[in-house]
Amino acid sequence: MKKVLLTLVGLTLCSTLALAQWGDEEMDQDAGWRDRIFTGGGFGLSFSNYYDYVSVSPLIGYRLTPKLAAGIQVQYRYTKYKQYQFKFSTNDYGVSPFVRYNVAGPFFLHAEYEYLNYEFPLSVNESVRRSYNSFLAGGGFFQPLGRFAGFYLLALYNFSYTDPDPGEFSPYDSPLVLRAGVTAGF
Repeated sequence: MKKVLLTLVGLTLCSTLALAQWGDEEMDQDAGWRDRIFTGGGFGLSFSNYYDYVSVSPLIGYRLTPKLAAGIQVQYRYTKYKQYQFKFSTNDYGVSPFVRYNVAGPFFLHAEYEYLNYEFPLSVNESVRRSYNSFLAGGGFFQPLGRFAGFYLLALYNFSYTDPDPGEFSPYDSPLVLRAGVTAGF
C-alpha cells in the first residue's frame, strides 16, 4: 500500500510539469502530426526494510484518430535488495508497444505487448537474468489536469502470466498489473 501511495503522490507532483495532453477535447480530423503526438510516462518509488525500488517509464504516442492512439513505452527499474546478509542491486529494462481506444469520456481500453529483461539475486555474486514476454490488456481512466496535461490510472491483466515453478522467478506477483502516470503533448 505504501508503494501505491508514494507512486500516486509522486505522479501528482510530477503532473504540474506536464505540458500538453491527449485529453477531453476532440481532435480535428485535419490535425497536423505535431498535434497528434503525446508523451508522458510513469515514475515509481518504494522503500522498505527488504528492498528499495525506483522505476522510470517514459512513453510517446501518436493519435491515429480522435479515439485511437498507438505508442511505445520504455521502462527501467533499479532495485536494491536488503533482506539478504549481503546488499545486491539489479537493473531491469523493457519496452512495450501499445494501443489505446477512448471508449467514452475519461474511460479507455488498452492493450500492449511487453518485453522485459528481469534480474533476480541468487547469492552474493550471482544473479539470474531472464527475458519475459507478456500480452497485457485492460482499461483505464484519464483525468485531464488543465488543458494540456493529464493523469491516468490503468488496470491490466497479464494473459501470459504463469505461477513460477520452484527455483524460477517472475517479475510479477500476480496477473493483475496496476499503473498510474502522467501524459503530455507538444
